Amino acid sequence: MPSKNLLIRADASAEIGTGHVMRCLALAKGWQGAGGSVSWTMAEDLPSLEQRLEREGFVFKKIAAMTGSISDAEQTVAEAKRANASWVIVDGYRFAPDYLRRLKAAGLKVLFLDDDGRFDFYASDVVLNQNISADPKMYDKRERFTQLLLGPEYILLRPEFLAESRVREHPLTGRKVLVTMGGSDPENLTEKVLTALSHVRGDFEARIVIGAGNRRQDELQALADRLAPRITLERNPQNMAPLMGWADVAISGAGSTCWELAYMGLPSIVIALSADQQGIAQALAEREIAISLGWHANLSEKQISNALMQLLNDQELRRTMSERGRNLVDGKGAARVVKFLQGSI
Repeated sequence: MPSKNLLIRADASAEIGTGHVMRCLALAKGWQGAGGSVSWTMAEDLPSLEQRLEREGFVFKKIAAMTGSISDAEQTVAEAKRANASWVIVDGYRFAPDYLRRLKAAGLKVLFLDDDGRFDFYASDVVLNQNISADPKMYDKRERFTQLLLGPEYILLRPEFLAESRVREHPLTGRKVLVTMGGSDPENLTEKVLTALSHVRGDFEARIVIGAGNRRQDELQALADRLAPRITLERNPQNMAPLMGWADVAISGAGSTCWELAYMGLPSIVIALSADQQGIAQALAEREIAISLGWHANLSEKQISNALMQLLNDQELRRTMSERGRNLVDGKGAARVVKFLQGSI
């Protein structure tokens, strides 16, 4: 009988953030829930993520190689064969076509998570792009056997979100603000948002989430302390779902967190922190699921505070954004991907 063993190859660091690992964690939990076992290989990691993977019951192996290198591919192949993996999941921007070809040449079945069609060729068995901006034309240059799983129906959500109530009240004037710029925020946009919040008029409170990879935690804590009691800092929370349930609005990077916010029906202001996020932010704005403030480097504190005050004071807009977000993301994406993969073993 074919095995139901899954190997995941994804990294996290202060430079690249935690998004690749966290969305793979959603897929891993779905696979685990369907009776399979999961192991991980990582060349770069954060101690808090390694601890979480171990708590979730996953086998973890650190490899000594430059990400995307020949040595990386060789060690990943060895780990996949040792684990008798029926599928290998690869997620990251440094895994070029030659890397995937090496995995395929070793006889492995490979799913590659992509965000923007950045490579000139795709050599995996499956390409998964869960983003609203996904388009088959991004993947015209691919192997004949490569199948595409594209769009929001494949959005990967972790179980803690699926367990949270999606019922949401929309007060006449919002006052609870959640700010989250990802697991590391290398551009330090959190500080700019914090400063913008200091200019917001009216009665509100904000919770600022900073991830384990954020290198400016102490500086941000000092700034939040000066803005207390309206501002509190949440350091590396293990479960974001209750925070999203608490808030009336969110300010977020335009990465994978957008889909969690949409599922939870939380109206949001999104900011593109990397090139691949620009298309996501624009598409969310076009569908009135979020307000997009565009590229982070072009953004002023005044633009942030003005957008926030507009959203807090517009009950009808918040209600519309909430409904459209929940309609877009049904929470069944991980189950759909797992069913597809296990049906192809």
